[in-house]
Order: sequence, then C-alpha cells, then structure tokens
Amino acid sequence: MAEEAGMSSVPPPIGSVLCCKYCSISIAPNTANLCVRCLLSEVDITEGLQKHVIIIHCPKCDRYLQPPRTWVKAQLESKELLIFCLRRLKKLNQVRLVSAELIRTELHSRMIKVRLKLQKGVLNGAILKQSYVVEYVLQEHLCESCLSMQTNPDQWVAAVQLRQNVSHWHTFFYLEQVILKQGAADTAIKIKQMDQGIDFFFSNPSHGVKFVDFIDKVAPVRSRNDRQLVSYDPKSNNYHYRYTFSVEICPICREDLICLPPRVAASLGNLGPLVICTKVTNNLALLDPVTLRICFLNADQYWMVPFEPLLTRRQLVEYIVLDVETDSSKAKVDDCMHALADALVARVSDFGKNDTTFHIRTHLGHLLKAGDYALGYDLYGANSKNGEVEKHKGLVLPYAILIKKRYEEKKCRKPRAWKLNALDMEVDYKGIAKQEKMISEYEQFLKDLEENNGMSFNISMHRIREYQPSARTSMADGDALPSVHWNHISSDEEEDSDSLSE
Repeated sequence: MAEEAGMSSVPPPIGSVLCCKYCSISIAPNTANLCVRCLLSEVDITEGLQKHVIIIHCPKCDRYLQPPRTWVKAQLESKELLIFCLRRLKKLNQVRLVSAELIRTELHSRMIKVRLKLQKGVLNGAILKQSYVVEYVLQEHLCESCLSMQTNPDQWVAAVQLRQNVSHWHTFFYLEQVILKQGAADTAIKIKQMDQGIDFFFSNPSHGVKFVDFIDKVAPVRSRNDRQLVSYDPKSNNYHYRYTFSVEICPICREDLICLPPRVAASLGNLGPLVICTKVTNNLALLDPVTLRICFLNADQYWMVPFEPLLTRRQLVEYIVLDVETDSSKAKVDDCMHALADALVARVSDFGKNDTTFHIRTHLGHLLKAGDYALGYDLYGANSKNGEVEKHKGLVLPYAILIKKRYEEKKCRKPRAWKLNALDMEVDYKGIAKQEKMISEYEQFLKDLEENNGMSFNISMHRIREYQPSARTSMADGDALPSVHWNHISSDEEEDSDSLSE
C-alpha cells in the first residue's frame, strides 16, 4: 500500500549479537554465532589437505610425471600446469574449490606455488571460506625417451622424412608454426633440419604414423613407408625393425603461377589454364585471374596428374601501375573481395631504358590505383621450360600477371610487436651463405603473415612484453602498411598468472 501511495518503504533493521567465544565483538547473527577470527581458530577446513607435494620434472623435454607412467607437457604459468598441479592433490574432493591460481616464483627456486580458495560447511551449517598455498617441489628426472636418447642418440624406431622439391623454405616455415600450435611433434625425440626438408625421429612407430596423418591433413602430400630389420631373437622369435616414412609435399606453393594440364583443366570445368595458387592446405585453391573463378584441387587429384609451377615467387618482377580502369565484376576469394580491372603497367627495370608498357587484365582492381607498385610474373620476357603450355593449342599468354601489391616501407621500420616460436632442431648443413639465405626467407615469411591475415589463424603469435605501441610506419603515398591483427596475437606472455575459477 505504501508503494501504491508513492511512499518509500524502509527495510526492517537487522539486529546484531555478540561473539560468544572470546572477543565478544558485535557481529551479524549467523548459525555459529562466531566471528570469522574465532571461527578460524576453532575450525581449519584445510586440515588433512596436502601443503607440500613433490613432482617429477624432465628437464630435457620439459614434461611432468603424472603417476604412474604418463608424462604431461605443460608450460610455466599455463592452465595446463595449473590443472596438473590440482590433480596431484589428494582429498581435494572433501571441500569445494572456489578458485585456484599460480603464484609466480623464480626459475632457480625449483618450486611451483598454487593459491587455493576453498569453501566448506562447518559448525551448525555455517559456510566458511579459506585460502592457503600449496608448494610443489620439482625433482629433476629424465623420462624414458630422453634417457634412452641420451644413452644412445641413434636409438630411434621411426623416422619421418619431410621433403619438398622447391628452392625456398616458405612451406616449412608455415608447417613449423602449425606443428607447434597443435603439438604434433611433442613425442619426437629428435628433429633434424636437412638441405631439402626436416627429419623427425620417434621412439614408437605409432607416433610416426600419427605424425604422418597430421601432415596429411594440413598439406597436400603423398607418403610411403619402409622398414629395416635391426635385430632378431630366434629363441623368443622377436623381430626389431626401424620404420622410415618418406613424405613428399606438393611442389605447388602460394602465389605460384600454374599452367594446368589439359586433363586437369577439363576436370575443373575448363578452368584457366593459367591460374594462381592462392592458398595451400590439404587442398590447392586455384584462382583464374581473368574470370575470378576459383576451384579446389585435393591431394589425390594432384598426384594422379602431377604438374610443376610455370613460375614461382623467386621470379616475381616489380611493376608500376600507370592507369587502372575497374570493372564491375567482383568475387570473394579467401575472405577478400577481388575485382577485375584493366591496367596499364610498366616494368620498373625499364625506367630510363625504354618506353615499353603493357595493357593487362588483373584481379587486383580493389587494391591498385595509378602510381602503385605491384609484383607479378613477366610472361613477355620469361623463359620457362614448362611443357604444359605447348599442350594447349591456340593459348595466347598475357604480357604479365600481377600477383600482389607491393608496399614501400621506410628504412626506419619499427620492430614488430609479436614473435614466433621455433622447433628445437639440429642443423645439418653449414655455411654463411645458406644461413643468410634462411634469414632472408624467414623475414619474407614474416612479411607474408602481415600481408595475409588468413595465414595467422593456424599459427600462434606471441606478444613481446617490451614492445612499446607507437604509430606504424606509413608509405610515401599515405596508405597504411599491412600488419597482423591484434586478435591473432596471444597475450600469454603479458599475464602474470593463470587462474582456474569455479
């Protein structure tokens, strides 16, 4: 009635009682009629719970022993390590876990601390919450695989030889990041970098088979396996073999120009035959730059009629765009809208020598404008040994095919705000020239990640804590430089601790 009359109602006052134990202070009434301090002095809900736990840590592979024989991979200050620590506690089911968090400790302390917040019903149904810290002492002990590897480095049972017959390492840089993110090589006892690829060594044949299956899901490959007899015990009739899996990756890479064989072009609805490879997973995404048609070629279809690229990224030529007339035709390819356009271009190397220009058709009409620079393939002056062009009667090659826009950066480029992890690999070759080549190709791979955000979804980028945000370097014409989206960068390094809440 008071609310209907517009009058405010006053809640009834709550009385107070005196703590009936020692302090006799005034408190709100509860079922135990005790203050928090007196209640804690009477009841300890952490009684009987472990305060100190010893865990076994392998310093070689950075894994932890989950008794009786399971080894768990977990990084410091990660949720996986927190869950592992909680599972090592006994009688934790007698109380209710409200939250748990890791406390940062020094690496040389060889100790992990976890702060737990527990809740339990005590005297006369009173609910008591209490926090306490559990200390985990690390004892270093080599796991079975690391121990056998240290005793005899050649004691492997299965080897996976990953190879690709190309002149660059772009594919292996990408596969390395995918393998790291998925943890596909965690069971490898040794990884060795060769001239033409990478070798992975395993202590169990099933681990090698599982790794080959993983590679088959992320790249167009074909594989074969062989085995070699190592020893034979006639008394127990036991045979010991070494297994070798040879995995060949398709030589087609992203941004390669391809002339499809007539049989393959017909199976894809008369696509091309000049197409650009825009994406490589377990399928090849092929784009016709003239019609904006896109088709996908799976690994089985490719290896039935294998073919080589007509031109690769090492043969890209720099062009300057003199004029652009955008067409109305548009298509969405790899979450990016492409538009056809007629462009007038000239090779940058011809400046000051001749006035040669080319009228071409390009799919980059959504990006290019007069005065921009672009990278493309020079079919006018190229000398390719690919025999697929002669198989297409009446095929007229264009003067040039543009692949991507080139972003001119200032020399004083700011450092990147992110970095990538790397596999612990042994390098088999030596030479300053090869090392400089690898560094240059790795830098180009990082630039490709910035220009194509679609590649960032399958890899883990880690934010550099020391990086200070500032204005990005811009080009002379005022366009912003491509960069990795902040949503793709993990902030694990910035967090002080990981917590597990209710």
